Amino acid sequence: MSVSLDGFVCGPNGEIDWIFKTGDDSSMAWVLNTISQAGLHIMGSRTFHDMAAWWPFSTEPFAAPMNDIPKVVFTKKGLDKSASTMALKNASEMKAKMGLKDAPDAAEKMASWTNAQVATGDLTEEINKLKQQPGKDILAHGGAGFAQSLIQAGVVDEYHLPIHPVALGKGMPIFAGLSKPINLTLISTTAFKTGIVANVYRPA
Repeated sequence: MSVSLDGFVCGPNGEIDWIFKTGDDSSMAWVLNTISQAGLHIMGSRTFHDMAAWWPFSTEPFAAPMNDIPKVVFTKKGLDKSASTMALKNASEMKAKMGLKDAPDAAEKMASWTNAQVATGDLTEEINKLKQQPGKDILAHGGAGFAQSLIQAGVVDEYHLPIHPVALGKGMPIFAGLSKPINLTLISTTAFKTGIVANVYRPA
């Protein structure tokens, strides 16, 4: 997840436009490589709906791994098709500015979203079941609330955090509500020309 210099993953209303403004080709390639290495994408229901409304219709490089890799959506209340966040608004505006057109085979690419597995049970139990299955890494997407729940449950094995050179002043952190500090070990760090520094941590 992208993080601002002062520790927020989005603005107070879910704004993520600052991620696009501070990114460059090399930092985006780092994120694309991270996403492509996953064997399973997991996310909360609101993020799921936003991504399902975006990636099947996108021709961006991120679209292929986002559409091809299986998904599990975590929700206690079932999927609400009307759910939306500021993230979708920001992405739609950016797409319009870039003059991007919808993918011609969007209907086919929608299959992995309509066939996504839905997890409604205890978060820790559901995650542990997924970890026991064979395959590549499980990659968790935001939003902030879902990330907080994973962190508080102690089920995160590795953090991939591109830190952007912007201070938001206020917003939504992912490390809020911890019952005790989490000590982390820095595994790698990659600096990009726009000032983004991508750090990878594991719990010590």
